[in-house]
Amino acid sequence: MNKHEKINYVEFPAKDLAATKVFFTAVFAWSFVDYGPDYTAFSNEGIDGGFFKSDLSSSTKNGSALIVFYSKNLEQTQSKITHAGGAILKPIFSFPGGRRFHFGDPNANEYAVWSDIKN
Repeated sequence: MNKHEKINYVEFPAKDLAATKVFFTAVFAWSFVDYGPDYTAFSNEGIDGGFFKSDLSSSTKNGSALIVFYSKNLEQTQSKITHAGGAILKPIFSFPGGRRFHFGDPNANEYAVWSDIKN
């Protein structure tokens, strides 16, 4: 449901839309709807959004916002990411709220995964 003045949608750059869809489907079981050759969208994944064709990438070192996923099992999620071709940018580390790691997708966009469960 659309809520007045609340975050509603997020868009990410993608050099390779096909690789993006394969990666996020393999790791997070996302499904996509294509809107022409330069855009693909996802929905019901915590927030709706999409990927647009671009040679740019999103990373915290460039000042981008960081999208953070939640996992009940960090090691399992990290394994899925590496097996799907993602890169671990920061290995699992502890912080006051739990543990997390950062990863890059096939487009070099940076994300993080966190958990409050200590394995």
